[in-house]
Amino acid sequence: MVVVVGGVALEEPLPDSTTLIHSHPGFRETASHLLAIPSKIVGPVGLLYVQQREMAVTVPHDKNVSIIGTDDVTTCVTVVLRHSGSGAVCLSHLDGAGVEEAVMNMVSRVQELAMGYPEGRLQLQLIGGYSDPHNVTEELFYNILHSFHKQPVEVELINLTLGELNTTVRNGIHWPIIYGVGVEVKSGDVFPATFPDKGPECALRSARHLTGGHQGPQVLDVYDCGLGLLRIGPFNYHPIRGVDLWLEQPDEFILQHLSTSPEVEPPHFVMQMRATLKYIQEHPFPAVTVFRDNRPHYYRRDEISGTWTPFRY
Repeated sequence: MVVVVGGVALEEPLPDSTTLIHSHPGFRETASHLLAIPSKIVGPVGLLYVQQREMAVTVPHDKNVSIIGTDDVTTCVTVVLRHSGSGAVCLSHLDGAGVEEAVMNMVSRVQELAMGYPEGRLQLQLIGGYSDPHNVTEELFYNILHSFHKQPVEVELINLTLGELNTTVRNGIHWPIIYGVGVEVKSGDVFPATFPDKGPECALRSARHLTGGHQGPQVLDVYDCGLGLLRIGPFNYHPIRGVDLWLEQPDEFILQHLSTSPEVEPPHFVMQMRATLKYIQEHPFPAVTVFRDNRPHYYRRDEISGTWTPFRY
């Protein structure tokens, strides 16, 4: 099937984001509406946070998750796919790795959870990413759009808040306007957001995409909404040679060499990178020291505190 905009199927070759935005002015209106919403600081209670190279899917009657979201998006793209009839929604944070497989899994999971609902359409929103100097976002946008266009179902693109629509200029430098979004699971409403609490085992999860090592899918599905369990791993990653030397470098060196967009990273970027490098230093082979017996780490929502707590499954 195809990606549809305003009831009309996109023709091949697919357009770049600028052409698509200019030929469909409705995207400017949708983006303006989203950008006008004040950004919310979202706490951990009821939150399912999705890290880079992760995806998660849930449904409106999930008693464990009320908001699904991600942030720290600069050249990456947040993908939100929702079935308008059932309310089943999937969010992913894509950086270019494993895009085609991730899109296929997103469509499959949402369709699976929407089964039994005769009414409704698959609606797609692409948010985050800006007009960066190396066109990283633009290339990623095209790969995502092309991957959805190849799916055996019709997908309606309803929001395109990226590229030029998510860019402002300060002192001659292009900056993203929105760095993160949340989705209200019950209503499907999307809003700008930041998430001080990024869920359990943040450094371990970051280590996987920082090193480029993985087993299985490059974009991990981290949540089972049927069981209400957040699942981390098992996976392995490649040790970083000279990680001790990395940790001795000044902040500016780490910023310049570990970011695709060093001029516009949020203030906590280097601190998070140091925590991740420290974790890799302490656990160079997670398949041995972290995921013993090749077992995932499970977390479930604590009914009293509302936060994720370890669970033996």
